[in-house]
Amino acid sequence: MKNPAAGNQERREIPLSSRLLPPRPSSTSMSPEDAIAKKQERERKDALVRGVTSIQEMREAIRCAARELPSISAVPRMGKLDAAAFRMCAAEGLPFVITGLVGKWPLSALTPQTLRDRFGELHVRARVGDYVNTAFAADRAMQDMSLLAYLELVADNAQDLPPYLGNLEMRELNTLCYWPAYFKKMGPPRFWLGPSGTVTPLHCDYDDNIFAQIWGTKRIFLAPPHHDEFLYPREANAILFGSPFDPEAPDFEKFPLARQAAMIECIMQPGELLYVPAGWYHQVRALTFSLSANRWARALPLALNGDASLQTG
Repeated sequence: MKNPAAGNQERREIPLSSRLLPPRPSSTSMSPEDAIAKKQERERKDALVRGVTSIQEMREAIRCAARELPSISAVPRMGKLDAAAFRMCAAEGLPFVITGLVGKWPLSALTPQTLRDRFGELHVRARVGDYVNTAFAADRAMQDMSLLAYLELVADNAQDLPPYLGNLEMRELNTLCYWPAYFKKMGPPRFWLGPSGTVTPLHCDYDDNIFAQIWGTKRIFLAPPHHDEFLYPREANAILFGSPFDPEAPDFEKFPLARQAAMIECIMQPGELLYVPAGWYHQVRALTFSLSANRWARALPLALNGDASLQTG
């Protein structure tokens, strides 16, 4: 068995840039008027990109539509879908898993050793420290290093919350992915890499999302959009809201309303693709060393496609 102390010594000797990044600029340095104007301008741009008249109205329409959804206790799995079939299923407003697609990507056939050998020099930015409780804060700690240095750093992971590569554009890896054209307009692919124990805390994005589990296994908890009234949401920006509630370690004394939130557990296996409809809350934990990727749509959510009142033009 490898000596953990020796492993730690080896990691300290790895030449890498361990520069801690300065905190992101805080809006507290602005006047209240400037902060409001900046927020309004960002929301205007977000609405323009998505072709909607108002992000706030879009959010409310998503929550309103969700109240008509049937309750589900499990996320259904289905085989490969073409774009038309996918959009038809997505229009129902419920999450589902697609099998038989991601496992055929060239990236799925690679190994962590291949990452070291072929992509070790890539620059990455790791989430470090308590990145769960600071997930939506302006001063979350980040650390610059090479991909090889990161892999060495977590090789003998013994931390409850190990460093995490999350939400990174890695174009070199994306050349080995074949994304289905499910959305007419998509944002760039984002990659998520880390050992067992890495976590993205409970939050919702008001964009449709496809999430590819490439290596390893992850546990995802999901809750419908209208149950935000039970989840104590905090706005990070107009299309991103976080929740302090942890469905894996529920504290109902601190968050009593969360007892009423419907939490659906989904275990993602290698080669599976999860559709997360806009507005659905989700928390993600790696159960093994994992590589995942996702893409967000940049358009009116498919569950609202019949609502012309929200669309511009």
